[in-house]
Amino acid sequence: VQLVESGGGLVQAGGSLRLSCVASGNTFSISAMGWYRQTPGKQRELVATITRGGNTNYVDSVKGRFTISTDNAKSTAYLQMNSLKPEDTAAYYCFIDEWRPGPPAKYWGQGTQVTVSS
Repeated sequence: VQLVESGGGLVQAGGSLRLSCVASGNTFSISAMGWYRQTPGKQRELVATITRGGNTNYVDSVKGRFTISTDNAKSTAYLQMNSLKPEDTAAYYCFIDEWRPGPPAKYWGQGTQVTVSS
């Protein structure tokens, strides 16, 4: 499975951005998709996930502001980010979990920078 991300950029506080993550290859085995984010000197943080069945989960700091979704084919994920704050500034990496007998395999996108100015 290959992942291509897009949609990052520079936005003022209070603004919105939408990230996209397009998966290609054996997408039928995707069990979940989501995003992590990372800033220099900080631990990587799981931002949002969505399972193939549509269950979503968010880190507390983005609840009510970010929404994760997928297309009907379950091969593209979107992260709608509203009411952005300077503390949302980070490199965002999408990932997919590929179902396998045993622990799922994880694949990563190339990352996209989100910068929120105050």
